[in-house]
Amino acid sequence: MAHKRSTSTAVAVAGSAFATVGGDSLLERIPENLLNEIFLKFEPETLSSLSSLACVSRTLQSSVNNVLSSFSSVDLSAFSLDPQTFDGIRRKLGNIQKITLDCLRLSDSSIRNLLGPDVEELILLKCSSLSCRFLSSIGRTCPNLRVLTLEFSGFIDKSSVFDLNFRGSLENCRFLESLKIKILGGEINDYSFMLLGIYLLLPKTIKILKLQPSISLDTLVFFRTIPIPHTSFSQTLTQISLVLDTITDLLLHTITHSLPLLTNLDLKDQPSSDTSDDLSDLGIQSLIHCKNLTHLSLIRIRHHSSTSFKRTTDMGFFLLSEGCKQLESVRLSGFSKVSDAGFTSILNSCSNLKKFEIQNTYLLTDLTFQDVSKVPRVLEEVKLVSCNSITSEGVHEIASCSGLKILDLFGCKSVADSCLGNISKLRLLTSLNLCGADVTDSGMLILGKIHAPITFLSLRGCKRVTDKGIGHLLSNGIIGNNLTSLDLGHMPGITDYGVGIVVDSCIGLVELCIRNCFHVTDVSMKVLGLKGGIRRVDVYNCSGLTVGCFELLKKPLFRGLQWIGIGKTRVICVGDDEFDEIHRERPWLTICDDGCEVGCHDGWQFHKF
Repeated sequence: MAHKRSTSTAVAVAGSAFATVGGDSLLERIPENLLNEIFLKFEPETLSSLSSLACVSRTLQSSVNNVLSSFSSVDLSAFSLDPQTFDGIRRKLGNIQKITLDCLRLSDSSIRNLLGPDVEELILLKCSSLSCRFLSSIGRTCPNLRVLTLEFSGFIDKSSVFDLNFRGSLENCRFLESLKIKILGGEINDYSFMLLGIYLLLPKTIKILKLQPSISLDTLVFFRTIPIPHTSFSQTLTQISLVLDTITDLLLHTITHSLPLLTNLDLKDQPSSDTSDDLSDLGIQSLIHCKNLTHLSLIRIRHHSSTSFKRTTDMGFFLLSEGCKQLESVRLSGFSKVSDAGFTSILNSCSNLKKFEIQNTYLLTDLTFQDVSKVPRVLEEVKLVSCNSITSEGVHEIASCSGLKILDLFGCKSVADSCLGNISKLRLLTSLNLCGADVTDSGMLILGKIHAPITFLSLRGCKRVTDKGIGHLLSNGIIGNNLTSLDLGHMPGITDYGVGIVVDSCIGLVELCIRNCFHVTDVSMKVLGLKGGIRRVDVYNCSGLTVGCFELLKKPLFRGLQWIGIGKTRVICVGDDEFDEIHRERPWLTICDDGCEVGCHDGWQFHKF
C-alpha cells in the first residue's frame, strides 16, 4: 500500500513540474512509448491521479488514455465517487472484465455504460440507491458473469425492494460461480423476504454462496429437497456463508450431508433469545462428514443479547478435532461451555492450522497455549477477542510461533508489558491489536524495538500509555516507516504533542483514530491537515476541538481525505451551507457525525456526504 501511495504522489508532483516548463514542455519531448511503459507499472488504484494528469500535455493525455484503456480490471471501492468524476474515468476505460464499485453516489446510467458481455466479475457495494429494475437486468447485460456481489442497506424502505427480482439476473448467468448478496444492518427477519426463493434460482455452476441474511427454515427446505448424492449442487458448491436467525443441529447436519465436497463453511446467527433448538455436540459431530473441510467459522453475534452456544461442550470439539484434522482456519465465537481442553484439542490435532480465532469465550485461558511451541505448526494468525482470562503468560507462549503475521488481543485486559518483549521478536508481524491491554509507556519502549513490518497497530483503550509512550514506540523509526493504520482512541494521555509525534514519524500513515481523546485540540487537526496522504481520520467526541476546525477541512489542507468522523464535536455546529460548500469542493469526502467507526462500515447509508 505504501508503494502505491508514493507512486501516485510522484505522478502528481511530476505532472505539476512538467506543466510549469512552458508551452513547449519537456513532457512533449518524451517518447510516448516510454510514458506508456511507465504508466503500465501503476496499479488501478492510481486511476484518479492518472485522469487528473491528462490535461498537462497532449503526449501525457494520449499515454494516460492508452493505459486506462488497457486495464482489464478496475477497483474503485475506496472512493464514493460522484457521477461526473466516475463518468470521466469510465469514458477512458476499455473492455473491463472485473469491476468493484462503491455505488453510494452513482446512478443506474453511469454503471450501465460500464457493463457488457466482457464483464466476468461484478462487485457493487452500497448499491441501495440503484433501481430494482437495473439490478434485475444485470444478468441479461452481463451473461458471462462468474462472480456477482450485491450489497444493500438494511435500513431502506421495504416497499422499494419488493420489485427486486433476482430471476432476471440469475437465470441468464449460466457460468456464475460465486454469488454474494448482503443486506447490512437491520434485523435478520425484516429483510429475509428479499432472499426467499433465491436458492431455487441458483445456477448449477455455483461454487461459492454467501447470503446475508438467510432464514434457517428456507435453507433447510432447499438442501433437503436436493436429491443426494449425484446433483450438480452437491458436486460444485464448496463454499457457503450464511447469516441466520439460529444455527441448529438439524441445519448443520443437513448442510454437511448435502455438500460432501464442502471446503469452507461460514455460519453466523443472531437469536433474539435463548432457544432449546440450538447447536449442540451432535451438530458439531456432523462436521466430520466433510472430509475436505479446511475453513470453519461458527459465530454467534451478540448485538442484542448475551446468548451463547450453551449445549456445545468439550466433547463436541474433541470429535471435531479428530474428524477434521485438515482444518487450516478456525473461527469460533460464543462457545461459553467449551474449556481449554476443547480448544487445545483443535490446536494439537490440526497440524496445518494457519488461522485460529476465538471470540467471547469465558473458559479460554493461558492453558490452551501451554505447549503450543512443542507441536510443529504453521500458525500465521491468532485472534483472541474479548477472552478476558488470557494473560501475558499465554501471549508469551503464542509469541513462540515465529511465523505469526497477525496477533489480535482485543479486549484481553490482563495482557501487560511483560509479554511485549516476546511480541517484539516476531519478525513477520504485520498487524497487532492491543486494544484494552494493561500496557504502559515502559512497554512501548520495549515494543518500539520490534523489527517486524507492522502496518496496523491498535492501542485503543490503553489508558496507561501517554505521549511519552508514543515517543518511545516510534523513536527508532522502524514502526513509523511501515505503519499505515494507527488507533489511539479512548486514550486520555494523548495530546497534541503525541499526535505531532505520529505525524512526524509515520511517513506512510493513511488512517488515524483518536476518538475520545479529550486533550486533542485544533492544533492536531492542523498538523494532520498539512500532512499529505491521510485518507481517514476519526476525531469523534474530541471535546477539545472548536467550530473553527471546520475551516481546516477546506482545500488545500487534508489533501486526499476520503473520510472523517466528527460526531460529538463542536465541528458539527456549522450550518448546512458550510457543509454544502465542502461537498462541492470535495465530492468524494464522507463526513460522518453519527459516531461510526472508521469508514462507517454498516452505517454508510445514513450520511449525506
